[in-house]
Amino acid sequence: MQLSLEKYEVQSFLKKVSLWLTFFLFLKIIGFFTISENINITRLIKVIVRFGGNGGIIALYFWVKSKGFIPSFHYKNLLSPGFYFLYLALGLASLLWTSGFSFTLLQLFMTFETIPFVILFMLIVSTINQYVENDVLRISKIFAKSIFVVVGIFVAGMYINPDQFFRLTHGGEVARLGGFMMNPNELGMLAVVGIVSCIIEIIYKGSKIKYGFFAAILFYGLLMTSSRSSLGSFLMVVMLFVLRSNNFKIKFAVTTIIILCMPLAVQTIILKQGDLQEVLSMTGRIPFWTALLTEGLPKEPLLGFGFMRISYTDYFQSVHTYAARMTHNTFVQVLMNLGFLGFTITTAQMAFTFHAFIKNKDTYLKLFFIAVFIPIFINSLTEFGIFGENNFGILFYQFLIFLFVFKYNTKLSFTEKIMQKRLSKNFG
Repeated sequence: MQLSLEKYEVQSFLKKVSLWLTFFLFLKIIGFFTISENINITRLIKVIVRFGGNGGIIALYFWVKSKGFIPSFHYKNLLSPGFYFLYLALGLASLLWTSGFSFTLLQLFMTFETIPFVILFMLIVSTINQYVENDVLRISKIFAKSIFVVVGIFVAGMYINPDQFFRLTHGGEVARLGGFMMNPNELGMLAVVGIVSCIIEIIYKGSKIKYGFFAAILFYGLLMTSSRSSLGSFLMVVMLFVLRSNNFKIKFAVTTIIILCMPLAVQTIILKQGDLQEVLSMTGRIPFWTALLTEGLPKEPLLGFGFMRISYTDYFQSVHTYAARMTHNTFVQVLMNLGFLGFTITTAQMAFTFHAFIKNKDTYLKLFFIAVFIPIFINSLTEFGIFGENNFGILFYQFLIFLFVFKYNTKLSFTEKIMQKRLSKNFG
């Protein structure tokens, strides 16, 4: 292996790697959007974008290796990814009994497809950060930039083409950012993940002006989605950051601002049309969940209806509630998809993921984990979620699963140690 990276090339190389990682993550995120109202065009674009992201990350991984970087790791906390793969294995097995073979197969493929991307992404970041001080390739930096571009496109689009970028609800009286391209609640969750990534960057000495600007645009996008769940998760994360702060003035100021803004938020976002009954029933979700658990689940309690299926037909129907093809709650979704067996596996998987989080000593990774987990978990209670139909919440959860798995192997071979020493000099 030849080292082809000289000292004067280091900064340029790192910028290129960071840029490519940002671009490939951007591709993976937009691969979840409905780009065109024509379903065939949308499918074609999704295939090209998703495979483009995967192909790009594979090429980037081997390019990094070609520069002399050594991706050598111990693997820790394997029960978390292990139970995740067990959950997916049960999903594969459900092809034998699923009520919709082609739909189950498609959902399985899309869920599996993001895993190699996440693993290679983490390997690249962890490998380079082993050689570079101050963790130049911080995950939060890449997340902040990628998500800012995505949400920024929607914010710009709502002025350029409001008919396409807004979705009308409540009889046309409420316009929500997202349009036909993305569920507003999902877009709101994405904005919150972007905001928390910006805040982490500011904490870890990123540019306050740049990431403050990013966060402001993302927050504006969040407000335009009118997403109650996303707003709630945003407030929870903000309070998390405030409580971590040692500055009493910051704690007092942020708490005061939140209290003063709550009446406006309640009136304009939470109540919308002033329909308190709608809020109390979670826009009809509670009666729907009740029907699912009392009428649907008893029919297939052990193994469910098949991966991402909630009924024998495409839609679950009940005389007591509306008809739908997904549950709007990721945990009810698992119960309906894979029964109590699947629910037990996913519960254990989450427990082992949090066990890895608690054991880890890296304060940056722990802060990133909990700040990202909160919005995707809150979203999971009312939308697709981390175990639901394929969405970027699943992609982010896979990042969290593998966040504490890779530990760099310092016990390299003699040849690898020589090469590592030579490469390290270029970063001196």
